[in-house]
Amino acid sequence: AASSPAASVGSELPPEPGGSGSPGEGADEERELLLARLVPASRLKEAVGASLASLCLGPLGGAQRLGTLVDCLVLNYRLRQGPGRGRERGAEGPLRCCGCGRFLGEPVTVPCGHTYCRRCLRRELRARCRRCRDWLLPAGGTSTAAAPLRTSVVLNRLAEKWFPGECERARAGTRLEELLAQGRFREALDAVNQALRADSSDLMLRIYRAESYVGLQEYKTAIEDLNFVISKMPNWPEVYYQKGKVLQDSGFVGDALQLFLQCLALDEDFLPAKLEVEKLLCDVLSPEKLGESLKESAWNSPPIRNKPFILGSEVTASYCNLQLCPLQSLGRSDVLEPVSGGLNRAQSAHALNSTKDLAKEDGLKRVSSEPLLSGQGKGALLKRKLSFSEQDTVVCEDGRNKHKKQGESTKRDMTLAFGTIPGDLIDVSDFECSLCMRLFFEPVTTPCGHTFCKGCLERCLDHAPQCPLCKESLKEYLASRKYSITELLEELIMKYLSDELFERKRIHAEETAEHSNLTKNVPMFVCTMAYPTVPCPLHVFEPRYRLMIRRSMETGTKQFGMCISDSQNGFADYGCMLQIRNVHFLPDGRSVVDTIGGKRFRVLRRGMKDGYCTADIEYLEDVKVADEEELKKLRDLHNFVYNQACSWFQNLRNKFRTQILQHFGPMPDREENIQAMPNGPAWCWWLLAVLPVDPRYQLSVLSMMSLKDRLIKIQHILTYFSRDQSK
Repeated sequence: AASSPAASVGSELPPEPGGSGSPGEGADEERELLLARLVPASRLKEAVGASLASLCLGPLGGAQRLGTLVDCLVLNYRLRQGPGRGRERGAEGPLRCCGCGRFLGEPVTVPCGHTYCRRCLRRELRARCRRCRDWLLPAGGTSTAAAPLRTSVVLNRLAEKWFPGECERARAGTRLEELLAQGRFREALDAVNQALRADSSDLMLRIYRAESYVGLQEYKTAIEDLNFVISKMPNWPEVYYQKGKVLQDSGFVGDALQLFLQCLALDEDFLPAKLEVEKLLCDVLSPEKLGESLKESAWNSPPIRNKPFILGSEVTASYCNLQLCPLQSLGRSDVLEPVSGGLNRAQSAHALNSTKDLAKEDGLKRVSSEPLLSGQGKGALLKRKLSFSEQDTVVCEDGRNKHKKQGESTKRDMTLAFGTIPGDLIDVSDFECSLCMRLFFEPVTTPCGHTFCKGCLERCLDHAPQCPLCKESLKEYLASRKYSITELLEELIMKYLSDELFERKRIHAEETAEHSNLTKNVPMFVCTMAYPTVPCPLHVFEPRYRLMIRRSMETGTKQFGMCISDSQNGFADYGCMLQIRNVHFLPDGRSVVDTIGGKRFRVLRRGMKDGYCTADIEYLEDVKVADEEELKKLRDLHNFVYNQACSWFQNLRNKFRTQILQHFGPMPDREENIQAMPNGPAWCWWLLAVLPVDPRYQLSVLSMMSLKDRLIKIQHILTYFSRDQSK
């Protein structure tokens, strides 16, 4: 069936969670534009000054409007750290989470094709993919609660087969998270302590234990666990966020803000930290809070509340020096440590400078004091060393930590148990598509967690928008048409099954070459008449033709044949090649294909391929007239028929003429060299397409290889219709 081309559909990008959001009006727009200009130059002082000066224009309009200032703060902090601050690689092994870098427990493949552990996605730790910056959350930032996270079946099966111990740890972590979510902190603490007695080097267990202590308001012990994790994995963003939350809950807002910024310096897309920084800055910069100060958070003194806020150059200076342990202050240590000083307003710049002087004297050692953050007495003091190069921590029988001297070792330091895979566990059958029963080629994972070859899944979706295995609806997945390759699975195949993959690619290349041939087994669309140079819009809805159009696009030929049906042979002996100019896909899988006619052909042999017709063909060209006398007569006939066609078209009713112009466009101009094109003058084919003639008669004209005979046929048709017009 033919129809007019569909209009293009535009879309708007939703605002990023935790970002600047959609532009406001008036003063808000001016403020955002000003701060956006300051970020590339890392001019933190000017950015903070602009934020303070903008208060006279009115309220900020919500914490989300401070996203630009947060980006500037993070950029300034990262630049002051100096080069060489790489992100934490985390676990080494074939199954690693793209987010936390640890073992891929309960793997979930997101729409962009990258795979995360369920824990990272369930906690919504980031809004964008850490690899490709694409949206992780559905619909550009809505909660994952609206879209359940489905485990990738193939990757989860591989993880269970290769690393059962790590999978059991992941399941234990899930159970602990459930206890924490239900507020059963004492039960969670007992379970964590029992697990730590079996393996004291599992850092994730210490994270869960710290959360349990926070729930029980034992903040000091929680800080000890988090400090131990920082000493082992100093570039893990989440642990800085967790520690910042503990300090924030304890009332130490300044230190919490610094830790949130350090988290963002390691991972700028760590969404919870960004939201917390925006909230804190909004609270600090809001007009009603200008007369109040952040709580004093020096480690060697109890928290001081409601300290008067001092306006002036000192305020700007304190924000300009907002940084955590720059590289110089750590004596170029590779271990990041939180600076103990807080945002003491006018004194913060002096405090940070004093920290630098102390670092110069003591090298890597830096003495600081921490408050006793227990729920029973937050004002008490606890002095301790923060230099983890001299001490370590192990868990005692009662679950508490104790220090041990340098040189002693734990059962398992940072070497994880999933680095290599035994060769006898590599089985090609674990990497086979359940549809074609061959090795995965361009594997894609559906939202329901099942994985197929991209081509196999597309062919199934041509017939029904549901998963071939579980029958779950994939209407939204089909509408998005984002069949991203599951990169981890493809990497595993390339690494462990390289020979099988080479053979699979060879077979695919042969199949593609077969589909690319434009004389042998050419795909045939059996529908309507098509003519050279004439547009032919198509509405494609049948599964076989969806596959045919897709193959034509993938091979790069972007061509297929068009014939009318024939009761005896299936389709006519003559037809016209169509060149695809554009394909507009509809949400349900149908498409509107904009094509234009190309070469004419004659069918030599008919065939069938995956449900659609194919044919071996030979192309037709007009026989050129060489004799001068004959050529002169041909030109005269051409001019006469052209004028006759113009007269007929102009005498049509306005309604019919408008419809023809909308569908086929204007009539082509007369050509000087009537034999220049292999198919003759373009206006002949345009006229033949718009004339209300039986397709069989049109087919006879299409098959002619003599321009003279074709002009005579058209002349007879015009003469017949002109008599009707005169009546």
